[in-house]
Amino acid sequence: MIKPDSWIRAMAQKHGMIEPFVPEQVRDGKVSYGLSAYGYDFRVADEFRVLSDFEPGGVIDPKDFDGSAFVEVKDTACEIPPNSYVLARSLEYFRIPRSVLALVIGKSTYARCGIILNVTPLEPEWEGFITMAVVNSAPMPVRIYANEGISQVIFFESDTPPDVSYADRKGKYQKQTDITPAKV
Repeated sequence: MIKPDSWIRAMAQKHGMIEPFVPEQVRDGKVSYGLSAYGYDFRVADEFRVLSDFEPGGVIDPKDFDGSAFVEVKDTACEIPPNSYVLARSLEYFRIPRSVLALVIGKSTYARCGIILNVTPLEPEWEGFITMAVVNSAPMPVRIYANEGISQVIFFESDTPPDVSYADRKGKYQKQTDITPAKV
């Protein structure tokens, strides 16, 4: 079942599920973030990996991803070139409980500007900063703002915990602290 704000608040405050945790929606001229009725709007950190050095006809290979086509940028905002993407990470650190699966969905403010957010599900007992691909599908650059909302996490809890969690199988993205490129 989908989990409400009261459950998210309790899990964050008592069990460190989200750190730092903002217990209400913050707006005031910002892309909103914080606790909502059935989710948590997390922020994007001020660290970005911008795709910049690539050859026409080149290939990004997930089995041989060295990240050399990306430049690290630390700034209060990031402009994503048309029809391109950047890698970024959440400002918040997440610890997903064993009986929970969390889905990440982009925010409408950015969606209306052509931004598509790609994040895989946050599996039971995964923890770390969320690495995301922020895709600009627009024909012009789009700016995203660090320390402001980028996406919403929705939490689903099962009556039965899994036999094997992400932590049990020693997942390759467990406890990531930086923007983590593709691994095989």
